Amino acid sequence: MVGPLYRQIADALRRKIDSGGYAPGARLPTEDELITDHNASRNTVRAAIKELTTLGLVYTLHGIGTFVTKPVESLVTTLTTDPETGSGGGEGLVYTTEVARAGRMASTSPTTVEVRQADALVAASLRIPEKSGVILRQEQRFIDDHPWSIQTSYYPQTLLSIAPRLLDATAIDEGTVAYLRACGIQQAGYQDEIKVRAPAGKEIDFFGLPADGRIQVIEICRVAFDREVRPIRLTVTVYRADRNRFVINVGNVPSWERTRQ
Repeated sequence: MVGPLYRQIADALRRKIDSGGYAPGARLPTEDELITDHNASRNTVRAAIKELTTLGLVYTLHGIGTFVTKPVESLVTTLTTDPETGSGGGEGLVYTTEVARAGRMASTSPTTVEVRQADALVAASLRIPEKSGVILRQEQRFIDDHPWSIQTSYYPQTLLSIAPRLLDATAIDEGTVAYLRACGIQQAGYQDEIKVRAPAGKEIDFFGLPADGRIQVIEICRVAFDREVRPIRLTVTVYRADRNRFVINVGNVPSWERTRQ
């Protein structure tokens, strides 16, 4: 079934971008040229350009024209911990180190901290009663100034007596895993659950995604356990699906294969 005309125009331009017909930095035909070429109205052409802009394929300079953007390189994140170096895991200092190793720059928003009641998912993950108090720490993460991921961690409120800095509205520079270890809470392992889903409203806004869900997000729910196999943390990280790849190492993997760029 043939879609609406604006989508047909957008798809035609996208095919030409993907094939190299319009290289990064190239200027697209003007609105008037597209109107003539496709026998379309100005509003239809503008809807097609908006479609490509939402996908991050083009950008418009007012009064100058619309240009093809440079593709954003995907990033490889190692989700498992290297048995020799302890690196990997996709969190904290390990994450920023991995980004730097790829020759890129990581940055984060100020940390948001609050105490709230655990919903059913958080309560089940942390094995605490629903509506129990949990500490929420959230930050938005960027790579080369591009919105890259949203990371939200939940800790049982009972940890506050041992680790009061969890409630500080500042970054824990050494990382929460290292901080908890210094407080006598040793992370002994973690389990990841990975799913792909349509983005929620705030994720659409943060990542600049089309609202129809054509570009999905990857959600990784990590439950960390202490030496007594008690859940001490739930971390939910949401990534834009079209810019990320993940490595999981199991068993005897050669060191030169443990991280791919």
